Amino acid sequence: MAKALVAYFSASGVTKRLSETLAGALGADLFEIVPARKYTEADLNWQDQNSRSSVEMKDRTSRPAIASKVENMDQYDVVFVGFPVWWYREPSIIDTFAEAYDFGGKTIVPFATSGSSGIGDSAKNLAEIAKGARVEEGKRFQANASADELKKWAGAWL
Repeated sequence: MAKALVAYFSASGVTKRLSETLAGALGADLFEIVPARKYTEADLNWQDQNSRSSVEMKDRTSRPAIASKVENMDQYDVVFVGFPVWWYREPSIIDTFAEAYDFGGKTIVPFATSGSSGIGDSAKNLAEIAKGARVEEGKRFQANASADELKKWAGAWL
C-alpha cells in the first residue's frame, strides 16, 4: 500500500475539516499548509479587487510564503492536496507548496471545497509546477462529504 500525505490549505476551516476526515479515513499523515502571514477577513474579501487574495490570484507568479515544511517528503508516494477553490483554481499558496518539494515519481491528487465552483484547471496548473509528478484530475467535494465517500474516492491511488 502506498504511503499517503494529506496536505491542505484552509482559509475558513471547511477544507481543514474535510482534510482531517480524509486523512482519518485513509490512515494518512496530515499537514496544514499555513501561510507565514495569516489571512485576515479583509484579505479574503473576494469582492474587493485590492484585497490580498484578489491581488495574489491576479498575479500567476504570486507565491505567498508558507510557515513550515513537510518533514521527510521522500517517504510519501501519494500526496492529496486540498484547498478551497479561489477564482476557479487553486490558491496561490498551493503553487508555493507545489514548488517547494521534489515530487518526482510521486502522485499528486488535488481535492477542493467550494460552494459551487468546480476545481477548474488546478490539476493542469499543478502538473506544470510539480515537475516529475503524476498529477491526477482531482475532485471538488461538499463540505459534509463522509469518510466512506472520501475513502472510496481516494482508494484508486492507494
